[in-house]
Amino acid sequence: MNDFVPFVPAVKNLIEAVGESEHRLFVSLTEIDYKGLVRILDDLIDVVRDDENHILATVIELVGILIEYYED
Repeated sequence: MNDFVPFVPAVKNLIEAVGESEHRLFVSLTEIDYKGLVRILDDLIDVVRDDENHILATVIELVGILIEYYED
């Protein structure tokens, strides 16, 4: 359970970065959003590590998609 403690702030940051509405996810990410997502991704990687079956592995995929969207 201790693995999830650092994740709680990351989830809050993710919600702040992309909003609570699923329709806003790809509307327009700012550079600030992007930097926040990169920090969140780093936090997630620290928690999930190499465990592809980790419950948060799909969140890593979502954050990665958002980062790629901004970079494109």
